[in-house]
Amino acid sequence: MSIATTIANLAGPVIRTLEFFGPLAYLGIRLWVANVFWKSGVNKFQSWETTKFLFQYEYKVPLLNPEVAAFLGTATELVFPVLLAIGFGGRFAAVVLFVFNIIAVISYPSLNEAGVQQHQLWGLMLMLLVCYGPGKLSVDHFIRRRYLAGGS
Repeated sequence: MSIATTIANLAGPVIRTLEFFGPLAYLGIRLWVANVFWKSGVNKFQSWETTKFLFQYEYKVPLLNPEVAAFLGTATELVFPVLLAIGFGGRFAAVVLFVFNIIAVISYPSLNEAGVQQHQLWGLMLMLLVCYGPGKLSVDHFIRRRYLAGGS
């Protein structure tokens, strides 16, 4: 038996095991990122007067009036994390949150280095979902299998 065959025999089960857990990893990424944005949206909604104040004096959202920015930002953080978590319109939700994440960093000049690093991590996770989709444990996958691939 050659060394290549031995390596292939050892690697095969490891690769199959990792592939088995892949969908759970995508689900975990979706839930992690969705949770971050959802909590922020709930906080904004619960403290609406504070949210309006922050958008008026702290956040510098370009091109939008502060009250409109507060409303749109809160709505984005309440709607799109839900879509991302269940994987419905998963790539679209990830794109929206990716752009929102960039706007958040640009609009908050006082963000410290740790905050920037968190946003970079979320952006990387979102970009992974944009490129590869929400995975097999998603509504998108169910719809694709059921209605677009002839039920296979």
